Amino acid sequence: MDQRFYVLLFIIFLRYALIAGLAFFIFYRLLKSKWAKRKIQQAFPKKNDYLREIGYSLLTVLIFWIVALSTFTPFIKPYTKQYAEIGDYGWGYFTFSIVLMLLIHDGYFYLMHRIMHHPRLFKTLHKVHHMSTNPSPWAALAFQPAEAVVEACVIYVIVFSIPTHRSAVLIWLALMMLYNVYGHLGYELYPKNFQRTWLGKWFNTSVNHNQHHKYFKGNYGLYFLWWDRLFGTIRKDYDEEFDRVKSLAK
Repeated sequence: MDQRFYVLLFIIFLRYALIAGLAFFIFYRLLKSKWAKRKIQQAFPKKNDYLREIGYSLLTVLIFWIVALSTFTPFIKPYTKQYAEIGDYGWGYFTFSIVLMLLIHDGYFYLMHRIMHHPRLFKTLHKVHHMSTNPSPWAALAFQPAEAVVEACVIYVIVFSIPTHRSAVLIWLALMMLYNVYGHLGYELYPKNFQRTWLGKWFNTSVNHNQHHKYFKGNYGLYFLWWDRLFGTIRKDYDEEFDRVKSLAK
């Protein structure tokens, strides 16, 4: 196998290990005592929770690698819109394509997420992720293999629908990991009343996703809240919960 493909595996693993690991070190070790009262859910996960989250996340890393790798095979690549030279579309499109990937992924995630919450599919596809009712940064990729495949297939949706450069895809994957870790952080980093501002009404927050893990219902978005707001799936107590969490910083 081409050495570049092992480099790809290392990069996909590294984005999880570095981003989730750094967040865990800062908020669950370095600032644990100082910021304990600011935690969305006051209790901390158990050691076994961390180990479960890491174990399943490593399986997810492998599955994402296999799916990403498959897009370079002669059976798939000729039918995709991947391109090799940035100059083919220019730096402007290169940057815009990352935004497009985020938007496509957000819509895909919302749809798949709601489908996976159907009672007939939940145990098969999504139960493992919801074992983290009080998630830590390590939970960002803690999916059972079936869900990991569903989540990774957004790569196919993207490379078949818009022109993509591999570097832009890697940047999108890094941004995905960054916001996913923030969503599972257990702390809210946005400022007080952010959720009530014009901008804040459309961005997902750690409080919002923490509610989803705690109650299993509502708040299905990933990066943005417009699908939740459009379809009426945002929890009615979201604003109040955000206010409560930010009041803990006093």
